[in-house]
Amino acid sequence: MKFYDREEELKLLEKDRIRSADKGSALTVITGRRRIGKTALIRESEKESKMLYVFTERVNESVLCQLFADNAKTDLGIELFNTGKFRDIFKQLMAYGENNNYTLVIDEFQELKKINKSITSIIQNLWDEYKGRTKINMIVCGSVHSMMIKMFQDGKEPLFGRASSIFNLRPFRPSVIRTILRDHDPNYKKEDLLFLYAVTGGVPKYIELLMDKGATSFEKMLDAVCDLNSIFLTDGKNLLISEFGTDYMTYFSILHMIANGKNTQKEINDVTGKECGAYLENLESKYDMIRKNRPIFSKENSRDVRWKISDNYLRFYFRFINTNMSAVELKKYDVLKEKIRSEYTEYSGKVLEDYFAEKIAEEERITNIGSHWDRKGENEIDIVALNDLDGKAIVTEVKRNPKKANIDELKRKAGTIQDLNKYDLEYRVLSLDDM
Repeated sequence: MKFYDREEELKLLEKDRIRSADKGSALTVITGRRRIGKTALIRESEKESKMLYVFTERVNESVLCQLFADNAKTDLGIELFNTGKFRDIFKQLMAYGENNNYTLVIDEFQELKKINKSITSIIQNLWDEYKGRTKINMIVCGSVHSMMIKMFQDGKEPLFGRASSIFNLRPFRPSVIRTILRDHDPNYKKEDLLFLYAVTGGVPKYIELLMDKGATSFEKMLDAVCDLNSIFLTDGKNLLISEFGTDYMTYFSILHMIANGKNTQKEINDVTGKECGAYLENLESKYDMIRKNRPIFSKENSRDVRWKISDNYLRFYFRFINTNMSAVELKKYDVLKEKIRSEYTEYSGKVLEDYFAEKIAEEERITNIGSHWDRKGENEIDIVALNDLDGKAIVTEVKRNPKKANIDELKRKAGTIQDLNKYDLEYRVLSLDDM
C-alpha cells in the first residue's frame, strides 16, 4: 500500500531535520501504538537523508552494540570500534555528527531500559556534551506508550526536557480511510467502509493487511479477520501484555466490560468486586486506551462518566474476539463469523456515531464535540458539536437506517438542554448513506 496522509507530521520532522543541520542536533520523540506507522513515517520523511536506523531488540548490551556497529557500516559506511559498551558506541556516533549531518533513528526505544537501566543516563550525558557542536537529527520512537511518556516527560527521568519535539501518532482520519478504500475499490459500499473503520479504527497496518489481500468488502474483510493466520485474532492480547505486563488480567477484565456495555465505574466495581478507580485512571492517562465520556455541558469534575475504549480495534477485539476465544482456540472460524454477523448490526450503530463525530470534527468549524444525556440517563443525543466562535451548534441523531430517525424528537430533546439556548441550532440526521 502506498504512503498516505501524515502531512503535518512530515512538516514537523522536516523542521527538526533542518534545525539539526543549521543550529545543532535535534531530538524528536514519536509515540504511538503498534501498527500505527511510526517506522513508515520516519522512512518517508528521511528517504533522501543519510540515515542510520536501528530497531532495538530485547538482547544483551554486547549484542545491541554489535547491532549498532553493523548498521552503521551498512547505512553510513563507517566502522565503529565495538567494546561491547553502549557508552562507547553512542559516543562515536555523536562524534561522527560533528562533521556529518545525518539522521539517527532508534526504533522501539523503550527497550533500551530493559537491556541496561543506565542507557538513558548515558544518552543524556553524551547528548548534553555534544548536541551544541553536532549535526545529528535523532529520532526515537516506541510503541509502549506508558514507558515512552515516562522516559521523556517525567521530571525524574534523565531525558526529561531533552526532546525538541514530542508527538503521538494517531490513526488515519475518516477522510483518509475513505480515500484508501476508494483507491482499492471504487465501487465499495457504505457497509464496507463502516466495517473497515470498525475493525481497524484507521490503524494503517491493519488497513494495509486487508487491502493487500483484496479484502475491500464486508464479507472479504470478515473472512480475513477470522482466519487462521490473522493478526486481528492475536494482536489485542499481544499489544496489551506489552503495556501491562503481569498485571494484565485486571486490565483485560475492565476493557472487556467496557466493550460489552458496562461502562460506569459502579458497574465495573460491582462485577470485579473491588475498587477499580485507579485502574481506570491508568487506562486513561498512563496507557491512553480509554477516555471519559461526559454529557457535553457537564463540568470537568462531574461524576456522570461513561468510559469508552479509544481504539476501535481493541473495542472490536474485546467485543467479539476475546469474548469468543474458545472458538478461536478451537479454530471454529465459521462459528466466530456467525457470532460477529449476529451482533454486528447493533454493535455498529455506536461505531457509526463515532465515525460521524470524527467526520464532523475533521470537516466542520467547531470548538467542542460530544454527546448528551440527562441525569436520569434519558433525552440522549448522539452528537452535539459546538462552535463558540460563531455561536452555532450542530445537533445530530445517527441511525444506520435513516427511516428510523425522528427529527422532531431530536428537536424536543435539544429543547431540554438549557445551555443550547444561546446557540443557533442546526439539526442533522445522519445514516450509512451519509458516510
